Amino acid sequence: MINVSLSVVKGIPEIKKDDPLAKILYESIESNGIDLRDGDILCMAHKIISKAEGRIINLADVSPSENALYYSRKLNKDPRKVEVILRESRKVLRYFRHEHQNEGTIICENNLGFISANAGVDESNLEEEDTVIMLPKDPDLSARKIKTFFKKKQKVNVGIVITDTFGRPWRIGQVNVAIGIAGVPATRSEKGTPDNFGKIMKVTEPAFCDEIAAASGLVMQKSKKTPLVIFRGLDWKNCNGSAKDILRNKQEDMFL
Repeated sequence: MINVSLSVVKGIPEIKKDDPLAKILYESIESNGIDLRDGDILCMAHKIISKAEGRIINLADVSPSENALYYSRKLNKDPRKVEVILRESRKVLRYFRHEHQNEGTIICENNLGFISANAGVDESNLEEEDTVIMLPKDPDLSARKIKTFFKKKQKVNVGIVITDTFGRPWRIGQVNVAIGIAGVPATRSEKGTPDNFGKIMKVTEPAFCDEIAAASGLVMQKSKKTPLVIFRGLDWKNCNGSAKDILRNKQEDMFL
């Protein structure tokens, strides 16, 4: 029997720029009475990373470009916010505003290579008015730093998954996906192995890090300051993967 548990870490304080995030997470885990073990996976919302790394920008300091003004008029969107989105993007792929929407959406390939709404630029869960938050500059590096801290501090080999919330083609709603990982594999290929009836699987490759991220969304609550979930009981082997390993080759992408 496989027993997997998800533990929400409560009491994490509001994170500020330059806060020692790994230390704060360690202390919060301890105060929740959780003893980390080898093989545990710490899954966390990117906003605590972004806040600690100072990835918040005051819109009063942003001057919109002509390009930003163009999309702003089309989408009824704050041109300063659009400017931040464009700065965080390699390219704009789509933009639209449905009749029932007050504000439209820009679908971008952001600077990390992920395709998402508004390049991950967001306004929610920020203390200061007229500010937006961006994704971490290098989520994989951020994840590795946290993993290293726990290895040195507690002598435990844990995995790290950093998440953001994405929409999906063909489906309504959003799910958490992995944008940064350390230790855990991005995918786990089952190609070449037999199924229950002996048929050799040719394409099966579960997106392990995204499955963890999506499951964390069942217990993370944005309104209750629970950005950290600890997974225990999953079978995985330590590796040097990257969340970017999960990106599909552009030549194979049917949605571009």
